[in-house]
Amino acid sequence: MDIRTGNGFDVHAFGPGDHVVLCGVKIPHDRGLVGHSDADVGMHTVTDAIYGALVQGDIGQHFPPSDPQWKGASSDIFLSHAAGLARDMGFALTHVDCTLICEHPKIGPHAAKMRDVMARVMGMDVDRVSVKATTSERLGFTGRGEGIACIATATLVKP
Repeated sequence: MDIRTGNGFDVHAFGPGDHVVLCGVKIPHDRGLVGHSDADVGMHTVTDAIYGALVQGDIGQHFPPSDPQWKGASSDIFLSHAAGLARDMGFALTHVDCTLICEHPKIGPHAAKMRDVMARVMGMDVDRVSVKATTSERLGFTGRGEGIACIATATLVKP
């Protein structure tokens, strides 16, 4: 068996807006996230974790921010591409663990829906997708409420 693990990390700053999109779920908030696409830091991080396990670069190589066609794009496009590439290369996505790092908005009330959306986009069972959150104890840029960070791990298996 070929078992691979990939890591992803991403950060997006807060800017003007009235909601954020995290792991495919629109959450009302007093600010938005800034990015070339929809700035879904959760989906971006998991996408990079899958690409990392596949040794296929990162999200910016597959979807360059300099390309205007990705301006405002929904991040499920990126995550679906990474999951499809894994399948095309003969791998099964067996587990994803995604940790959002922020003081606000609170993730707990939305985590189950986030898991459902992420599982659907990746073609996985929801019991193999973890979405959780932590704070940085008011330290650093996330603690000051300047943005959201995310770290993720993806496990892929080829028989």
